[in-house]
Amino acid sequence: MDNKDKYIGQVFDDRYEILELIGEGGMSIVYKARDQRLNRFVAVKIMRDEMASDEEFRRTFCAEAHAVAMLSHPNIVAVYDVSHSDEIEYIVMELVDGITLRQYMDRRGALQWRETLHFTRQIARALSHAHERGIIHRDIKPQNIMMLRDGTVKVEDFGIAALENDAYESNGQAIGSIHYIAPEQARGELPDARSDIYSLGIVMYEMLTAQKPYDGETIGEIAVKHINAAAVPPHELVPDVPPELERITLKAMCADIEERYQNAEELLEDLDAFLQEQMTPPEPEEKPLENPAVMPIRSVSEMNKERFLLRHRRARRVTFLMGAFGALGLCVVMFIFMWDFWLKDVFSPAERISLPNFVGGDYQRILDNAELASMYSFDVVYVINTETESGTVLSQNPDPGRSMMITPDGIKVELSVSTGKVFNAVPDVINLDYREAKNRLQKAGFIADIENATSSTVTKDYVISTSPMAGEQMSSGSTVYVVVSTGPQTSYIRMPNVIGLSEEAAIAKLESAGLSYGGSDHVNSDVDAGTVIGQSSDAFTEVEEHSKIHLKISLGPLE
Repeated sequence: MDNKDKYIGQVFDDRYEILELIGEGGMSIVYKARDQRLNRFVAVKIMRDEMASDEEFRRTFCAEAHAVAMLSHPNIVAVYDVSHSDEIEYIVMELVDGITLRQYMDRRGALQWRETLHFTRQIARALSHAHERGIIHRDIKPQNIMMLRDGTVKVEDFGIAALENDAYESNGQAIGSIHYIAPEQARGELPDARSDIYSLGIVMYEMLTAQKPYDGETIGEIAVKHINAAAVPPHELVPDVPPELERITLKAMCADIEERYQNAEELLEDLDAFLQEQMTPPEPEEKPLENPAVMPIRSVSEMNKERFLLRHRRARRVTFLMGAFGALGLCVVMFIFMWDFWLKDVFSPAERISLPNFVGGDYQRILDNAELASMYSFDVVYVINTETESGTVLSQNPDPGRSMMITPDGIKVELSVSTGKVFNAVPDVINLDYREAKNRLQKAGFIADIENATSSTVTKDYVISTSPMAGEQMSSGSTVYVVVSTGPQTSYIRMPNVIGLSEEAAIAKLESAGLSYGGSDHVNSDVDAGTVIGQSSDAFTEVEEHSKIHLKISLGPLE
């Protein structure tokens, strides 16, 4: 608690007054602060002490932060200031009032293609602006994209978010955000602008389908799929995905970097062309031109007075009949209109009531009211609105005061209900088995990140501490870091990644890392025969020294 709250109340550089904690990450803690000089609220991201002790990491962090501070774009969370000293490292950023794209997608499921297009074009413009200035994000994912209430999106942590992953590199292999990582990053190669485009393509796929294109039980399995697998086309999951938008998505997330969009401008050109195509009305069908050569030629001298009078009388009768039928049709339409909106209220024998006003009420109380439940059938539509309390009714359809007929099934009323600020209290999981603790955190809406630590007082596999602590309010989808006891101190080493190596090279790498080879299982797969496609311990996790590691080796495709 002391490490977390020691900054609250302090004023950094005689300017930034730290007010409250608003979030935590693996490398930093984020606070809401007041810029006393400009009288505005800002977000202050403070590097954790353990990260600040790494001189190389600090230098990289400061260089990235200074570069990002030069960016200025409406779709990028602005960096206002960077400060570093012997005591503390922090950056000052724009304070965004909104939720992450991850939270929005979790509530909405698959997005309409128009929403996907709207969000993607904004993200692509942000990438274009940054790439032109030589800054690569390296960690594009829904968690790093903020949404404002007006539909604007802002990409945050350009060049900074991935530093946390870089801090845990091992043998040239970066962990990354594995579900969105580009194939070249999964292979340990340096990312470039096209890597950001790949990650954006994965985000587009997930927005359209509510599913990640590649998933698996281990990091290595997912990484191999990014490199070798082909995603299920979005239209097979959501049939109404437009073919052209599907083509753009699959090209953006193409595993072959040369077949991918080579820059964000290329992607924007295709997105804008698709949007223009949707907005352009279809061309009207041209009527065939009449050939004057086949028009009958008449002479005025052919019609005498008698024939003229006869034709005139017939024309008057036709005009009269057409007018009569037109008037009758108009009367029918008017009667139907008046019946729906007035006459049936007068002549209908069924009981009718005036619809009450539910706006401003609490949805749950309305639902629990037995008298209301007997008369109404409520449908609810949740609306993101952080300015009202969760559960508050924002609007209703039909409108209040409308005369409605009572039916056996109840009067159908649609209520728009505010989500409010989606914050939950972190549950107390201290001294619980880590599996039970993880389950409780997930039920409360959080992501559990398990870390191991030795302890002579806490039983092995039981929780020592959490950050944030129990009772702290955090937004749904936030990560809670859980420290789990491994018992008394033993020697641990970081598990290398041997996915994609040959069996012989993998064994040599394990033995050089201080681990033992425990045997192999051979299975058919789409990967070349002799290639490692699985390992019994996930890459980059802590394992006991001399542990036996079992490998899964590809036999090649099944004949």
